Amino acid sequence: MAQSQLSSTVPKPDHVPDALVYDFDIHGDPELLVNPHGRLLDMARNAPPVFWTPRNGGGWVILSHAANYAASRDTEAFSSEFVPRAQMDAMLASLPPGAPHIPLPVPITLDPPEHTKYRQPLQKVFSPKTINSLRASIKDLAAELIDAVKADGACEFMSAIAEPLPVQVFLKMLGLPLERQEEYRAIVKEHMAAIDTDRAGSMRRLQRIAAAMRDTVLDRKDNPRDDILSMLWKIEIDGKPTTLADMENYGVLLFIAGLDTVMNGMGLAMRGLALDPALQNQLRAEPKLIAEASEEMLRRFTFTVPMRIIKKQVELAGATMMPGEIVKLLLPAADLDAAEFPHPDTYDLKRENNVHIAFGVGPHRCLGSHLARVELQVLYEEMLARLPEFRLDPARPPVFHGGHVMGIEEMHLVWDA
Repeated sequence: MAQSQLSSTVPKPDHVPDALVYDFDIHGDPELLVNPHGRLLDMARNAPPVFWTPRNGGGWVILSHAANYAASRDTEAFSSEFVPRAQMDAMLASLPPGAPHIPLPVPITLDPPEHTKYRQPLQKVFSPKTINSLRASIKDLAAELIDAVKADGACEFMSAIAEPLPVQVFLKMLGLPLERQEEYRAIVKEHMAAIDTDRAGSMRRLQRIAAAMRDTVLDRKDNPRDDILSMLWKIEIDGKPTTLADMENYGVLLFIAGLDTVMNGMGLAMRGLALDPALQNQLRAEPKLIAEASEEMLRRFTFTVPMRIIKKQVELAGATMMPGEIVKLLLPAADLDAAEFPHPDTYDLKRENNVHIAFGVGPHRCLGSHLARVELQVLYEEMLARLPEFRLDPARPPVFHGGHVMGIEEMHLVWDA
C-alpha cells in the first residue's frame, strides 16, 4: 500500500454549509490508497452528490453521475481556462525578447469557441479509422511483452506490460525516440504528482516537458516522417501556419495524456480480471465478448478526475459555487452511482444502457478514447489468449495511487507456468 500523507486543511468559505463539507484528499485518503474503487463506491452511496473538501487547497468535488454530466457540458460556469485567455495572452506578450516560451496544454486549457479551433486539427489523428490501422502493431507489441514473461509464471504487471505497451505505442505515434522512454515517464510522473501541491510550478514543469521534446519537434519541421509531430507542422490554425509555440502547446498535452493515462486503466482492468477467474474463462471461451467486457471494466474502474474552475456563480445539486473556486469532476465515483447504474459494484457483462463517462462528456471528451479502447481490448485479447488463468500474488498486494489519474503503482500477477 502507498503511504497515506494527508494534505493540510484550509478554512471553509462562509457560503458553504456544514452539510456539504466532506473530508476527502484525492492524493492521500488512506482508504483510497487501500482500495480506490471501494472507497469511491462508499462515497457514491454516502457523501453529498456535490461536496466541498478542505483538503488539497480546498475545493468542490462533483460526485454523482447527473451532476458530473451537467458540469462537463456547462463550459461557461465550469471553465477549463484556469488563467483567462486574455490574461494569458497579455502575460506572454509582456515577456522580454528571447524569454523561453511558456507552453499551454491546448486545447484542454481552453473553452469553446477557442477550444474547438485547436481541437479540430487533432480529430483526424485520433479518428477511429486512423487508430484501427494501428491495431496490428499494438497486438504485436502486446504479444511480445506478454511472451517475455510467460515462462516465469509471474510478473510485476505495471512495469512489464502496462507501462511499456501504451507508452511505446504513443511515442511511436508522436515520433519521439523510444530510448528516452524512462526519462519521459519520470517527467510526466513529477508533473501529475504536483498538480495540486504546486500549482504555481506548473508552467516550469510544462517548460521542462517542452524542452525534452524540442529537438525532435524542430527536426520534424525540416525532415517530416509518418508521425503526429510531422503532421502537426502541416496544419493551419485559424488560417495561419503552425508555429513552434503551437507545436509545444500541442506537444505538452499529448505528452502528458499519452504517457500516463492509459496504463492506469490497464492496471485496474487487469486487477479486475485477476479477481474474477469465471470472467476470464468466459472471455477465453467467447472472445467476441471482449469489446463489451472492456466497456463494463471502464465503467467499474473509471480512473480520470478532470479539473475545472468556476467562472460565474452557479448552483449544482444544492451547492452554491463561487467564481475562482476549484472543482474536481470525480468521474470514477460518477460511474459507480446507483441512480445511473443499478448494482454499480457488480461487474455485469450484460448491463444495459452502459453509458459510462470514463472518457468524460461534452466538448472536452477525451480525444484519445478510440486509442485507449483499442489498446485495452487488444490487451484483454492477448493476456487471455497467451496466459492461463492469472491471479494476484497474495504475498504482494497491489500498491495504489490517488490523484487526477487514479491507478496502480505496482501489481504482481501469478499463473501456472
